[in-house]
Amino acid sequence: MIHQNGKYVAYWNKKSDMKVTLRKWALLGTIQRPSDYESFFLFSLSFRCFHFLRFRSKNEIFVSYNNPSLYILTPIVCRKYVEILKAKHYNNMIGVTTSIILDTRTMKKDGTFAVKLRLTYNREQKYYPINIHLTSEDWKKTLSSKPRQEFKEHRLYFNKIEERAVDIIKNLQPFSFEGFEKKFDQRPDRSKDVFSYFNAYIQLLNNEKRIGTAASYQCAHNSFKKYIVSKNRKKLHFEDVTPELLINYEKWMVEEDNSSSTSGIYARCLRTMYNMAIENGVIARDFYPFGKRKYKIPGSRNVKKALALPEIEKLIKYKPVNEAEERARDFYIFSYLCNGANIKDIAKLQFKNISSSSITFIREKTKRATKQNSKPVIAMMLPEIKNIINKWGVNTSSSNDYIFQIINDSDDDLKQFKKIQQATKTINKYMKRIGEKLGISTKLTTYTARHSFATVLKRSGASTEFISESLGHADIHTTENYLDSFENNQRLEFQKQLLNFNSVHHQDRERLDRSLLLHHRENCKGS
Repeated sequence: MIHQNGKYVAYWNKKSDMKVTLRKWALLGTIQRPSDYESFFLFSLSFRCFHFLRFRSKNEIFVSYNNPSLYILTPIVCRKYVEILKAKHYNNMIGVTTSIILDTRTMKKDGTFAVKLRLTYNREQKYYPINIHLTSEDWKKTLSSKPRQEFKEHRLYFNKIEERAVDIIKNLQPFSFEGFEKKFDQRPDRSKDVFSYFNAYIQLLNNEKRIGTAASYQCAHNSFKKYIVSKNRKKLHFEDVTPELLINYEKWMVEEDNSSSTSGIYARCLRTMYNMAIENGVIARDFYPFGKRKYKIPGSRNVKKALALPEIEKLIKYKPVNEAEERARDFYIFSYLCNGANIKDIAKLQFKNISSSSITFIREKTKRATKQNSKPVIAMMLPEIKNIINKWGVNTSSSNDYIFQIINDSDDDLKQFKKIQQATKTINKYMKRIGEKLGISTKLTTYTARHSFATVLKRSGASTEFISESLGHADIHTTENYLDSFENNQRLEFQKQLLNFNSVHHQDRERLDRSLLLHHRENCKGS
């Protein structure tokens, strides 16, 4: 190290036989004082695993590792790896070294060898299998400068194993193999892969008659299976689920014309499987790939649309051309008037749920709520609601009969699920046609009926708390997702006042101030 013009300049040892090109250097940090360089130089001497190069024009340290498998590390990962090297240096000080090796002493029938973690202490070596077997050729591919696909994932997994071993050793005082084995005995179980967990959970959901949820997890399973097959692989182990794999999966989903919202839904299903595997001891929490500075699940929030009152009026006054349109329109209006009840809730309505003054039911979606009691939804019996019940409801004397006979008591859970799906699809099909005829730009679906209910109430001056209770939400923040912003014409009127210096009367100005204040308070509640 040479001091020049107030700066400390470190030069690469030209006598080294290793040829290093500029692209193989990775930025680690900056030299602010001699101790910064001295600490790095200490590791260099201790391990002889990297050399430093200091440019005179920049206050930067570059590092190159003798191990070519580390050339692809990004600067951020390099900084993390320096922490591992620091721990390794500490371990060396107490006489413990770690390394991941291919144990070629015993070959399996398929020509593979076990990959193991090797610990050396007081000239004694012990080997710990990490449940991966590779051929000599695959081992070389894993250690190559640019490994691809599963070889790259293997190497990331090896780094995590060694990092965990180093952390355990650092906290063992004094060190002993027995103490290490007790701490390290949480190795990933590769006999249980992600898809086996998916299948078991889907079966559990079906047994619990949660057919819709099971269908969602089945879609997630199929999507990840298709992705893995596209990579010429058959299994997906939990330790293979890395932030990099998830990022690549998200890109693949986009290439397959799927939205980020869909990939986010499937990633959440995978996260559930991962959490279950951690609870069952299949994978250590150290490998958890989700969260801050790891993989963040897309939180894309689709722009939700709601109809304005004039558009609702158009629907009510619309003259259907056939019975199918009339039925679809009536169920849409019924959903809108009954606090945005979805088609499953409407299909499950029984005569015991209605009285002369109201309709009371618990949303199917929240019946399994465990953290809080499910809140009943209460909709007042408006004349329009009563007319729809009289038109499409069945005549019966039993209070347990379903009102609209979308489903029957004789239907099993799967058949009910399919019937409700078909009913929803049919309603959306005809509502789309009606919307186009009426010139309504918003795509009419059963979901917009629910969103319109909440938004119209908000624009009418109803409190967010009342809307939340009406929707059957346990969390008021959930309600905020349904509430639409003020219409553009209202925004425009507010915006115009910014330059309207003289023409606004005092009384109008006070009314405007109150409106803006209420709007601000409503927005603050959701933040």
